[in-house]
Amino acid sequence: MAGQKTRYNVRFLLGWEPVEMSVGDTHQTVLQYLRGEAGLTGSKEGCAEGDCGACSIIVGECVNGEVSYRAVNGCILFLPAMDGKQILTVEHAGIGGLHPVQSALVDLHGAQCGFCTPGIVMSLIAHQLNNGGTDRHEIDNALAGNLCRCTGYGPIIDAAKKAMATAVNTDWLDALERSRGQLLGWSEDNKVLDIETATGRFIAPTSSGYLCDVLADHPGATIVAGATDVGLWVTKHGRRLDPVVSLGAVRDINEIIETDEHIEIGAGVTYAEAEDSLFSLSASLGELVRRIGSTQVRNSGTVCGNIANGSPIGDMPPALIALGAILVLMSADGTRELPLEDYFIEYGKQDRRAGEFVFSVRIPKSDNLFRCYKIAKRFDQDISAVLGAFQLEIEAGKIISAKVAYGGMAATPKRATGCEAALKGADWNANTVANAQLALDQDFTPMTDARASQSYRSLVARNLLERVFIESRNPEMPLELAGRRQLEVRRG
Repeated sequence: MAGQKTRYNVRFLLGWEPVEMSVGDTHQTVLQYLRGEAGLTGSKEGCAEGDCGACSIIVGECVNGEVSYRAVNGCILFLPAMDGKQILTVEHAGIGGLHPVQSALVDLHGAQCGFCTPGIVMSLIAHQLNNGGTDRHEIDNALAGNLCRCTGYGPIIDAAKKAMATAVNTDWLDALERSRGQLLGWSEDNKVLDIETATGRFIAPTSSGYLCDVLADHPGATIVAGATDVGLWVTKHGRRLDPVVSLGAVRDINEIIETDEHIEIGAGVTYAEAEDSLFSLSASLGELVRRIGSTQVRNSGTVCGNIANGSPIGDMPPALIALGAILVLMSADGTRELPLEDYFIEYGKQDRRAGEFVFSVRIPKSDNLFRCYKIAKRFDQDISAVLGAFQLEIEAGKIISAKVAYGGMAATPKRATGCEAALKGADWNANTVANAQLALDQDFTPMTDARASQSYRSLVARNLLERVFIESRNPEMPLELAGRRQLEVRRG
């Protein structure tokens, strides 16, 4: 874009010290940098895919004039994405003495081998920075992305409760306040980061207009938002991506716009940022978001990114399809809109043209009955085996309209048109549900893989429709409590 100024060095705060550096490898992760050039080896690599949490760090950034801090996985985050941000590791936790989280873990024997402990420390510090309390559900959510195989979570949870009730020392808070000023100053710099290295190019546009121009010049670019998926292409599959175009600095896509008719979520909005808005649409949808990845993943991954990558087992698309969501795509040629269900053409193929990117997703508001359910081997931080989503308009006991969508049942997220036909116009009763369940067998022929067999998926798909019916007849069991009660039963 004419007149746009460019920077060629990455700058960030490492702890409390400003760093400005040239990057020799655009694929270098934050964790690799920390343990290598920075000499900060407290953060560990356990899985290199954002599951175990041993690499958890805290990232501070300024958005719309406000500085926020979030726990993220450093093992899949590209270092250039830290431009204009602050990196905090366990080495920065103990200014003026141990941080209350560290003290509590020591006092209550919250570590054995200690490999995972630095990541746990940073996750709990982030929880405290975000006004996290001592409620068990809050602590469980904060720790869901931190795997500890030898200590056991009892002492860790006890330490978390103690730490959350303890005031943070003033030296730590003063240091954070000083860094806020630096981050606020950097946020006013509208220069585009553009790095050219032997391993490829990394471009971070600051506006959607400039992003369109970049993609017009580089239609084959890999677009990265939170890198919770793309990061694994590098760390696990050894792929080289050139160029990488980051959405992290594009300010006009980091918005949630609410009207009387809909909620529109921009491409840069993370799950964590969208959670309250999605919960306001449906408690069922809010509970689904809570079970996507971990806190670290939800702090980085975006709602639109989950759509854009076209996975047949992505959690959000089936729910949004059932809600009638509209996808907004943008390119140098302008914008176009299409029903979300039409975006998915076949496995690995989406209706996204060269030079186009997902700008936002628009979700209609509705008073209809809506439910979505995620079925996975683990309650927390697991990939769906089946995800079912149901929107039913019911008047005087009759189904006026029905939208039913599933993930994990086909090569793409897909509506169950036969099931919908069996429901529409019928009475909302057990016989109608039974007929619609039979229609599901004609809608889908699921595959067998490591997550589930074909017969299991088919059975679960039928059972989820029955669950909608049972819950609609039992309003005393609100959905947002049902999952939590099941969880409490399992945990005793």
